Amino acid sequence: MVGAIYTVSRQPSFNQDFGLRDQIRRAAVSTMSHIAEGFERGTRKEFVQFLNIAKGSNGEVRSQLYVALEQKYISEKEFAALSEAAVLLSRKLSAFIYYLEGCAGDSRARKPATRNLQPATR
Repeated sequence: MVGAIYTVSRQPSFNQDFGLRDQIRRAAVSTMSHIAEGFERGTRKEFVQFLNIAKGSNGEVRSQLYVALEQKYISEKEFAALSEAAVLLSRKLSAFIYYLEGCAGDSRARKPATRNLQPATR
């Protein structure tokens, strides 16, 4: 999604609207970054919190796509493809959040397998 947003926002007319161009790029990067940051946190609760923030940033991208379409910075075809990708990402994030909220405990990490640490006998 980030690559597609950068590509489409390089088009001459879009590229000249510095505010919208920078904002949609920041929102796309923010989506990806919050997923990564949440994953690196130590608890499921924090991961879910950051996934929700990522979902919000993705919604911001979708909103800005409408502005880009209205200003004729992107074509209907580009809008449809990018909007569809953003909606799909939002659905995937929602499903993942739902799954994580249904898991028991707060730790994301699995407990290490118990191993027999006694020396091997010959």
